[in-house]
Amino acid sequence: MPAGHTPDDLWNYSLPQERIARHPCETRDASRLLHLPFDESRLYDRTFLDLELLLEPGDLLVGNNTRVMACRLQATRATGGAVELLVLEPGPGNVRALARPAKKLQPGDLLTLPSGHRVTVTAPAFEGIVEVSFDAPIPDVMAANGEMPLPPYLKRAATPSDATRYQTVYAGPLGAAAAPTAGLHFTRGLLSRLEARGIGWAEITLHVGLGTFRPLKPADIEKGELHAERYDVPEKTCEAIQATRAQGGRVVAIGTTTVRALEAATPQGAPSPLPGPGETSLFLKPPAPIRTIDGMVTNLHLPNSSLLMLVACLVGRERLLNSYKHAVSNGYRFYSYGDAMLLL
Repeated sequence: MPAGHTPDDLWNYSLPQERIARHPCETRDASRLLHLPFDESRLYDRTFLDLELLLEPGDLLVGNNTRVMACRLQATRATGGAVELLVLEPGPGNVRALARPAKKLQPGDLLTLPSGHRVTVTAPAFEGIVEVSFDAPIPDVMAANGEMPLPPYLKRAATPSDATRYQTVYAGPLGAAAAPTAGLHFTRGLLSRLEARGIGWAEITLHVGLGTFRPLKPADIEKGELHAERYDVPEKTCEAIQATRAQGGRVVAIGTTTVRALEAATPQGAPSPLPGPGETSLFLKPPAPIRTIDGMVTNLHLPNSSLLMLVACLVGRERLLNSYKHAVSNGYRFYSYGDAMLLL
């Protein structure tokens, strides 16, 4: 760490509240795209649809196909008190949930949901997390009671439209407690046009979890690990990456979660990821090398976040923060429902 800097000011930047996108733009691919080329120092203000021109035939896009759970549940204690649960796993069996308030919950406590489903606390709270069990399959309980887990900085309740807009159009396996937001900009039409141009498509699954809701502490940075998240890299994705590289194409990740899964699945010294499921607590921050991709699409991230640090591995802290200053002064929209960046 440079002399005279703390983690808080090293990765901080000034963001007016009005730059936070509290709602998605009218159509997914109408967002703006801030282009940071690797081979030149300037920035380009583009639109997301320009991605069609910036990618070349033979390139490969890799997206995270996790599906966000409607995992925010409003429950009632036997005493009548209200409890909010944010379920972090789809089950089966006992699962972890962020609870508010958590300190009052004890093993054996029974909570009731609006549908009449029951939730039993099975382990005491630790750092705001409790372990719970349900009286029915968790996906069924969430379908009957759940709300989409919008980030707290949006400062609003989820609406019916968030059930689709806070979900990628290519979402597959259920299991995320937050959206892989770089993928929210893609439409079926855009994906079809990219395919017609000879741009490949592959997917991984990383179920976005607790790390999204926990602000980084100096101890986290010192330890160099994040909360573990489950991932799976299919064999056909590994084969697509190998074929793209062999033919001189570029591998472009959609989002930091995709990068994290690919890096976690790639053994030290190996040229590409190995297929299969796993769990990772990998914390990527400069000067860590990013070995598995040649570029990425990402959103504009929170100050002092692990996501910001991961992106800086590709372009350096100073250039990334300078690009954020440009984005602020030029009216870009930030965070989950905001605009995108292309590093390529």
